[in-house]
Amino acid sequence: MRSLIVIALVMLPTTTFADQKQAATCAAGLPKDARLIYDASAPEVASKDLRAVVEDKTRALAVAGTIGKLSARSNAEAAGKCLVLARP
Repeated sequence: MRSLIVIALVMLPTTTFADQKQAATCAAGLPKDARLIYDASAPEVASKDLRAVVEDKTRALAVAGTIGKLSARSNAEAAGKCLVLARP
């Protein structure tokens, strides 16, 4: 039993790293505006509700004129798919 716990603890960081690698690979294929949403949202994804973070960041980027308002929703959805992979 003790050895199983040790193995699980050793494997934990590897699993987290693999998820970050998948998220980075996913994000690399995003369109420019979706990538901006991903980059703005990624630091806060672990600590808050993913949907709320993406909505707030997307709204802020659209209001600032950094991303297009007409495609904001589709870009937020694309970024969200990659951000799900980044969650611990």
